[in-house]
Amino acid sequence: MKSTESYLHKIERLKNELRDADAILVGAGAGLSTAAGLTYSGERFQKYFSDFADQYGIRDMYSGGFYPFDSMEEYWAWWSRQIWYNRYQLQSTEVYRDLYDLIKDKNYFVLTTNVDHQFQLAGFDKKRLFYTQGDYGLWQCSEPCHQKTYDNEETVRQMIELQKDRKVPAELIPHCPVCGKPMTMNLRCDDTFVQDDGWYEANQRYGDFVRRHENLHILYLELGVGANTPGIIKYPFWRATAQNERAVYACINYGEAACPKEIEKQSICIDEDIKTVLPALM
Repeated sequence: MKSTESYLHKIERLKNELRDADAILVGAGAGLSTAAGLTYSGERFQKYFSDFADQYGIRDMYSGGFYPFDSMEEYWAWWSRQIWYNRYQLQSTEVYRDLYDLIKDKNYFVLTTNVDHQFQLAGFDKKRLFYTQGDYGLWQCSEPCHQKTYDNEETVRQMIELQKDRKVPAELIPHCPVCGKPMTMNLRCDDTFVQDDGWYEANQRYGDFVRRHENLHILYLELGVGANTPGIIKYPFWRATAQNERAVYACINYGEAACPKEIEKQSICIDEDIKTVLPALM
């Protein structure tokens, strides 16, 4: 159910919640990075992947990640660019800095499905972040034969520098140091996703945060979460709000700001661009 309150009234309500809540749990999806300009299609895609687009008809970075390339040299040429331009070449963005400025002095935690490192670039405390779906900066065994991840920055840098004709040198193709099989991205797309020690530690901190505040005045602030994986952020936020009469659910998402009728009175749904809403809240 979409709220019919005026935009300015919603902004004032959310300002008050940001000020008065005992805790703020941020749930961030891909729409937050899109609002920050980190788009996977259009001009940005053409700038970095026009050769792949011309050769294979690929039209965006997301779908290109699933393309069945003929060789590992070409596969890693694609993925090294995907990693480089969405993880290592980036600086912090205004949207993420605005969000940090809004909550940096609050009792907060961030649950996110994003994998682009923008929270840490903006200054967020790493121990208050839970990246549930992986990180562009990590590789894992494709099997996987063991539950460990590996930093990839140095090898990716070499791949970017040395690739030619959409291929990286064969000697740069990463292999598992344990079993020798090919490495792959540490991104959750099937049941081979590696949840390493860091993942479980972050999951524990997230669970502890939720338990400490489940009956207090907590603001569940959902930003740019779509319908792809609602079971990670959206549905748990709705359920937690329904179970705690002191909780407030806020959703900022252009075109997708809604809530169930059961929690409408506890909700603030703002159907606007996150990029314009965050400065208004400041």
